[in-house]
Amino acid sequence: MTKTLTHEFVKGLWKEVPPLRLVLGLCPTLAVTKTVENGIGMGVATAFVLVCSNILVSALRNIIPHQVRIACFIIIIAAFVTVAELLMQAYTYPLFLSLGIFIPLIVVNCVILGRAEAFAYKNGVMLSLADGLGMGVGFTLSLAALGAVRELLGANNLTIWTTTTSVIGLQEIFGPSFQPFTFMVEAPGAFVSLGLLLCLMNLVGD
Repeated sequence: MTKTLTHEFVKGLWKEVPPLRLVLGLCPTLAVTKTVENGIGMGVATAFVLVCSNILVSALRNIIPHQVRIACFIIIIAAFVTVAELLMQAYTYPLFLSLGIFIPLIVVNCVILGRAEAFAYKNGVMLSLADGLGMGVGFTLSLAALGAVRELLGANNLTIWTTTTSVIGLQEIFGPSFQPFTFMVEAPGAFVSLGLLLCLMNLVGD
């Protein structure tokens, strides 16, 4: 069992990492990764919903009617998204404002619904927990990496955490004379950065 749990967790970190291997969940991946902070914030929120929904779907898989399973999955996911949104409003309000509409849109993230349908509905709670946790961590690391590339080249900074009074991170990493490629923090830069990371993943291989 331990070996199986380990396998289900590790696969989401590399072999089946959602944005870079399965090419899923690209809407938030492209939209919110202007900074490392945004990438980590969206990734953690998505991972929370993914883990919780996987556990509940697995626990109720013998009760949920097959004909209406998708609707049930969406209701479960929406409930946990609401929890995540309220927690972010309460404890990370600047980040909540930065992510905006993309927090409630976690409900329609194909990674979460896909794992509920393809895995949690067919496997036990512990395996579903390992699957959700691995996919969630892999998704978070992918968004953080993409945010780092975009922010580093587009703003010459790396922002880890923002509060109402201070910013935690690194400023002017390449020096004050470096001229940032500002298009990297715009929509075209998101596609260019994602393409570079996909290329790197393909070069490294399995």
